[in-house]
Amino acid sequence: MSKKTLNYLSRFVGITMIQYSALRAFRFGNFNCRRMSSLSFHGSRDQVSKYFSTTRVHTSILSEDEDTVFALSSGGSESPTAVAVIRVTGSHSHSLLQRLTPKQKPVPTRTAVVRNLYDDSGLPLDQALVLKFDGPRSFTGEDVVELHCHGSRAVVQGILNTLGKHARLAERGEFTQRAFASGKLNLLEVEALADLLTADTQLQRQQALHQLDGRLSNLYDGWRGKLIKGLAHAEAVIDFGDDEHLGDDDDSMNYDGAQLNVWGAVGESMGSLASDMKHHLADERRGELVRNGLKIAIVGPPNAGKSSLFNILAKRDAAIVSPIEGTTRDVLELALDLGGVRCTLSDTAGVREESEDIIEKEGMKRARSTAKHADILVAMIDATDIDNGVAALVDVLPDPNKASQLILAINKFDLLKTEENSKLHLLAKEYSHRIPHNNGTYIFSCETSQGVDHFLDALTDRVLKRVLTPHTADQDMEPAMITRERHRQHVEAAVTALDRFSQLSIQGSMAVDIAAEELRLAASELGRITGAVDVEDVLDVLFTDFCIGK
Repeated sequence: MSKKTLNYLSRFVGITMIQYSALRAFRFGNFNCRRMSSLSFHGSRDQVSKYFSTTRVHTSILSEDEDTVFALSSGGSESPTAVAVIRVTGSHSHSLLQRLTPKQKPVPTRTAVVRNLYDDSGLPLDQALVLKFDGPRSFTGEDVVELHCHGSRAVVQGILNTLGKHARLAERGEFTQRAFASGKLNLLEVEALADLLTADTQLQRQQALHQLDGRLSNLYDGWRGKLIKGLAHAEAVIDFGDDEHLGDDDDSMNYDGAQLNVWGAVGESMGSLASDMKHHLADERRGELVRNGLKIAIVGPPNAGKSSLFNILAKRDAAIVSPIEGTTRDVLELALDLGGVRCTLSDTAGVREESEDIIEKEGMKRARSTAKHADILVAMIDATDIDNGVAALVDVLPDPNKASQLILAINKFDLLKTEENSKLHLLAKEYSHRIPHNNGTYIFSCETSQGVDHFLDALTDRVLKRVLTPHTADQDMEPAMITRERHRQHVEAAVTALDRFSQLSIQGSMAVDIAAEELRLAASELGRITGAVDVEDVLDVLFTDFCIGK
């Protein structure tokens, strides 16, 4: 290692040559944790993590005794199943397998074989399909055993009781936590696995798989790599500009000119990087909408048929339908799949200009709140009373500046006389201009179902347009790169740091040190997305979302 690199480590990372050598030895497996902890580092944990960002060993969450754990991964818990899967991981998992399969041929690695399982007293437990994996070539990076047994409660409980005498029952998400600790998964991939396990719709599954295969990791790591490269060049300008020739090899170029060339190249590169990040931020939160689901609210005056439409979409009698006004007082919700997108549909209380009923007033208040937070609004009115219906809708709809997708739905056209029916489309067109953000008017009858299918197709199309990129023609989409609010916050913080760098970088040599610090902050923010920088507070929450056995 060069003297200049050591100077950099000492100044900005806070480690000596001896400590640097120890870190390298630890990283490549030649130095144990106890010897490592005896060294004193005056640099912060984040600073050391930044410099050694290529290692993915997160020792802080590894168990000290590396105990062996087990759990039921699927089947056999509440009701009998054909097959149940029990997983064991840790240094003693293979010896436990030998205990369960005495006097039989050893189980070969990574090969499925059938073995008889016995408890400690020699009583048979089951005949199961057994797999053995040697670490680090396993999901957790440790020695792993999988038992695919029959799924009756008696069989499963017998095996779990036997394992429990020699190992510990795993906590929620502990298998994935160990995979993260051993570097088998980064934080983005852990989150993707959690999303995949809870996916309800096609698009949720696709988005989780896109994230799990490393595409998002490659994007964020690429951004962070550019930041680290820019930071290295910036530090070169700061530290070595006075005694070393930079940039062009032309001996006629003076050092000041070389510094300006290097600094200018850094500024240009960081400006391009900031633009790329801002492009992904301007995605209308499509990734979060796919993951969390869209909120669709049905709003309108009393007795417009909102609950009838709610029941049609639910395909069951989820809401009480009555000719009496004000039947719905609270907000009713149900989850449904529209075009592969998870949606939460809300049926709200009817709204009108005045009411003396305290309960009805509270219902209208909640209806307005639901409309305000909805991603798509279905504004519903009665074809026999369009004028009053539109007036009520204007009162309940959110601020016109809010970018909600609104669909105007006119129900009960079957109650109109023939001559009134012929004028309905003209009236609907006239009144629709009074509805802000109107994205189409649809006329149907919940009673006869005439026109309902056309409305449902339009609603599904509106949902898909809300979550797919504008240039996408079908659901084989380019995935959103920001899928959680946590990711968005870190990218926004990185962009803010880059914007500050852009301002500082043109203020002369006095601001160069501060400008370089902004690049370091931006790199740290991106590192928190993938887990390259300390994220234990995130992990504590994330792993509890997993089921036991995963």
